[in-house]
Amino acid sequence: MLDFKSILKMATVSLRINKMRSMLTSLGIIIGVSAVIIMLAVGAGASKKIAADMESMGSNLLMIRSASAKSGGVRMGMGTKPTLTMKDATAIEEKARGILAVAPYSSESKQLTYGNQNWATSVAGTTMPYFMIRNYEIDFGRGFIKDDTKNATKVTVLGQTVATELFGDVDPIGKTIRIGNIPFKVVGLLKSKGSSGMGQDQDDIVFIPITTAQRKVFGTDFPGTVNMITVKAQNDEVITLTQEDITEILKSRHHIGAKQENDFEIRNLAEMQETIKSTAKTMSLLLGAIAGVSLIVGGIGIMNIMLVSVTERTKEIGIRMAIGAKASDIRIQFLIESFLLSISGGLIGVLIGIGGANLMHSLAGMNIAITLSSILLSLGFSAAIGIGFGYYPAYKASLLNPIDALRYE
Repeated sequence: MLDFKSILKMATVSLRINKMRSMLTSLGIIIGVSAVIIMLAVGAGASKKIAADMESMGSNLLMIRSASAKSGGVRMGMGTKPTLTMKDATAIEEKARGILAVAPYSSESKQLTYGNQNWATSVAGTTMPYFMIRNYEIDFGRGFIKDDTKNATKVTVLGQTVATELFGDVDPIGKTIRIGNIPFKVVGLLKSKGSSGMGQDQDDIVFIPITTAQRKVFGTDFPGTVNMITVKAQNDEVITLTQEDITEILKSRHHIGAKQENDFEIRNLAEMQETIKSTAKTMSLLLGAIAGVSLIVGGIGIMNIMLVSVTERTKEIGIRMAIGAKASDIRIQFLIESFLLSISGGLIGVLIGIGGANLMHSLAGMNIAITLSSILLSLGFSAAIGIGFGYYPAYKASLLNPIDALRYE
């Protein structure tokens, strides 16, 4: 039996002699691996973007909204019937277990003006905990203090988009803007959060104290009501318990019987986030699996070419067997050739895949994330394809009878 080094040398010489055939044989693997790298990069990039969007929204959140009003038997949508109040928010904060922070919230679209500049945006009335709950950070100035809420102070904190539209490069802190016709002093500027997963600009917003919004800006036929109450649980382990407590507290406060329909709705954003992440992961795996089919096709191509190679090299195989080569030597040589074709194709495919993924990011602006695990997976799969699909041609070559092989023309 020949030593492995000699067999490896003969395999590489054989591939070098037939350069064009070797290149065409590897082409299927090259395309398959590059497709896998690109698809996994796109899938991982999408998952990473979703995770970042989820993080910007905040974690362990419960969103409590008012019930749906009915008009002529038609349900008008959640939040159209004002049933939640500031006192509900206080009761939840005091009585519900697992609470980290609670913030009432109401918003309306208003026109803002500063000098000769104007901008229409969402004006949100809330309290200071809301910034922590939704991961808003103060960049300059300050947020709200207790006196702002207590005295319904006319102060505002701006999102970056609003600040840019109204002030350009001018520092907005200390300046006075008008929300509608009411003057407000800018006391804070938020750090940019960018777009949400739904494409909404999270910086196109201004915040004012909830009491100021209720008494001086929005106006309502139901004093003390709010559109929504936002709750942040201490962690994901207690959020279900917190939700159950809030449900019981609100049912008791709103005098809702056991068989009556709730006049509020609680949305668990943690459950929504997990569902979205799971869907993104499934899509990423699906993309990788679809691209992996091309690797299978490439492996079939290797098997076909190797079978043709066995036929073409029948006489060569017969001569080698006649001078002492064993069946195992022939089998190992063909397996090595198949492996080298697939692994070299895999390496080239990785380089093309990385380049293609970066090109998609540059030209199409797609989020990508190339991971070491995807590269190793692709290379490992391509090597397995080479060995798996190369085994039958190698086995067939090793079964040739030396006498019949020498007579083959």
